[in-house]
Amino acid sequence: MRQQEIITHKIDWLTVLLYATMVIWGWLNIYSATFDESQSIFSMDINSGKQMFFMMISLGLILAILIIDVRFYETFAYVIYGAIMFLLLLVPIIGKEVGGNRAWLGVGSFGIQPSEFAKFATALALAKLIGSVGFKMDNLRNQLMAFGLLLLPIGLILLQKDYGTAMVFTVFILVFYREGMSPFLLLVGLGVAVIFILTLLIENNWYLFGAIGVVWALVIWFNRRKKMKRHLFVTAGALVLVVTIVSVEFIFENLLEPHHQKRVMVLLDPDSDRMGAGYHVYQSKVAIGSGGFSGKGFLQGTQTKLKFVPEQFTDFIFCTIGEEHGWIGSLLMIGIFIGLLMRVIFLAERQKSRFSRVYGYSVACIFFFHFATNIAMTIGLFPVIGIPLPFFSYGGSSLLGFTVLLFILLKLDAHRMNVLHRG
Repeated sequence: MRQQEIITHKIDWLTVLLYATMVIWGWLNIYSATFDESQSIFSMDINSGKQMFFMMISLGLILAILIIDVRFYETFAYVIYGAIMFLLLLVPIIGKEVGGNRAWLGVGSFGIQPSEFAKFATALALAKLIGSVGFKMDNLRNQLMAFGLLLLPIGLILLQKDYGTAMVFTVFILVFYREGMSPFLLLVGLGVAVIFILTLLIENNWYLFGAIGVVWALVIWFNRRKKMKRHLFVTAGALVLVVTIVSVEFIFENLLEPHHQKRVMVLLDPDSDRMGAGYHVYQSKVAIGSGGFSGKGFLQGTQTKLKFVPEQFTDFIFCTIGEEHGWIGSLLMIGIFIGLLMRVIFLAERQKSRFSRVYGYSVACIFFFHFATNIAMTIGLFPVIGIPLPFFSYGGSSLLGFTVLLFILLKLDAHRMNVLHRG
């Protein structure tokens, strides 16, 4: 009776409603993206039928998450993390290759992508670590442990050559910042990203060296009365940026795959290879633009029917929304997703335990990265790196992983009043 009361009365039903709306809308768009008049939306021979199958599994997972004792998630956080890391370790050894990436475990046509489940596993492990008694994020030893938990899945996923998914884990740095880490590392990371792009755009790197030198001198001057430790940090940050400039060519030529190099260059010059590396993005923008203000109507997308946009039911599902539902539908979809993000942040902030709060912010950051990157990718503002749109893109592992990620938070939130104090 007590469990039933928790499920029916203490769960945040607004978040559940937003989740259900996106899952159902995504399912309809998957059907539209691969529409065949001879096939029912429920047919297991097409993607919408397969997605429905995973939606049913998701319901089972939701019930299991809500029924399991809430203490399970914190008590066994490291065990869950270890189990998923073991699966990631197996992928390069016995995994099967799909779309150029060896990222799946399975037999025949059925497989799972452990990297999708590594997101909630890493969120649990980091929440367990940061929420432990006496943990302070400004302590170097603690920072090394936190980054260790973060770098392990990144390294294992990079072995699968799944660079897009590996990038998702970098967003946990925002959680570290929220929990007390100095903004220095965040600023340096942002600076590295900007310098990397500018180095590709600007032929004469001496301009960048000069700019870094001027900014470094000004910061040192205005902080001349501060402790030497701050000067050392600023100097270290400047050196990191200088090293980034020097190493960009090596990274671009030796670490990136040829198709990734082409995607970066297409981002910098969208018209350079419309029929090659830029084909996806070009056709994506055509499909979205053709929807106009109100769209062509459900199942009426001509770009979709003629299959101009590759992978439109997975990473480029936003094209279907833009073409068939137009500017209004796209705005509504973005509004619903922003509503979910704001709700998750609200839930995270009202938690009474640090474990639950850290986990909640991890959920918000992961959703934000996927949402922003996927849409930016489809409209040519970010390289095509294979990032699905949560609850909309086709994919069993993706749907199950995001469902578990969200509903563990809802379970923790339902029990927040049972916590005696806030961490």
